[in-house]
Amino acid sequence: MVSFNCVFSSFVVLFMVGLVSSAKFEELYQPSWAFDHLTTEGEILRMKLDHLSGTGFQSKSKYMFGKVTVQIKLVEGDSAGTVTAFYMSSDGPTHNEFDFEFLGNTTGEPYTVQTNVYVNGIGNREQRLKLWFDPSKDFHAYSIMWNQRQVVFLVDETPVRVHSNLEHRGIPYPKDQPMGVYSSIWNADDWATQGGLVKTDWSHAPFVASYKGFEINGCACPATVAAAENTRRCSSNGQKKYWWDEPVMSELNVHQSHQLIWVKANHMVYDYCTDTARFPVAPVECQHHQHKTNHN
Repeated sequence: MVSFNCVFSSFVVLFMVGLVSSAKFEELYQPSWAFDHLTTEGEILRMKLDHLSGTGFQSKSKYMFGKVTVQIKLVEGDSAGTVTAFYMSSDGPTHNEFDFEFLGNTTGEPYTVQTNVYVNGIGNREQRLKLWFDPSKDFHAYSIMWNQRQVVFLVDETPVRVHSNLEHRGIPYPKDQPMGVYSSIWNADDWATQGGLVKTDWSHAPFVASYKGFEINGCACPATVAAAENTRRCSSNGQKKYWWDEPVMSELNVHQSHQLIWVKANHMVYDYCTDTARFPVAPVECQHHQHKTNHN
C-alpha cells in the first residue's frame, strides 16, 4: 500500500504541474459521515440535512500547495440556521485551516459567506461578505489557492480574500502541514443566522446542497512521508517546477487586485481587522495591511 501511495502521488505531482484534474467525486473524495445523506445523480452529488443528521465528505489524499475547486449550488428557499462548508484543514491541535462557510438565511434574504484562516490552531480571522448573485439558483465555483506566499479564496475566479505570508514580520504562515479537503452541511442555528436569532425551520427539511466540478490541482502527500519531506518534495527546485511556485502566483495581478478592492468595497460586511470591540489593538497582520493601504 505504501508503494502504491508513492507511485500514485508521484503521478499526481507530475500530472498536476500544468493541468487541472477534474474528476468524478469518488476519484478524489469519500463520504465522511452519515453516508445515507449523500446521493449521486450523474455528475452531481447532493448532501442533505434533516432533523436526524447533516453529512460531509473528505478528500482521499492530503495536499501541500495547489488549488482546490468545487462547484456548489446552495440550499434553496428558507435555509436559515444551516451552514454549508467547504474547507481545507490539517490534523491536530496546532492545525492549519482555510474555510468557506455559507450561512443560510430566510427566504429572500441573501446568504452570508464567512471565510476564516487558522494558523497553528488559532483562528479568529473571520471575514463576511454578501455575494453579487444568488448562490442557491445555480452552480458557482469556489476555490482555495495555496502556495508558500499566499492563500487566495476565489468565487468564480474572482478573489474575495488574500492571506499573505508575513513571516518576515514574525507572523506564522501555514506552509508545513499537508491539508485535506472537506465539505459538510449541518445545523448551526445557535449562531449562523442573525447571530442565532433565526432558528432552523424543520418543516422545510430536507435542506439540500448540490455539488459538481470537483478539481484538485496540487501535490498529493502520502501519509507515510514526514511533513518536512513533503514540503521539500512539493516545492520547486532545479529538477522540477510547479505552477504554484511561479513568480506570477506570489501575489495577485493588477486585474485581480482591482477585483478584490471591488469585493471589499461593495460586498464585505464584516472584517475582523476593523472590529475594535473584539480587537482593541489590531492583529499584527491587519496592522501590516493598514500600513500598506495607507502607504499606497
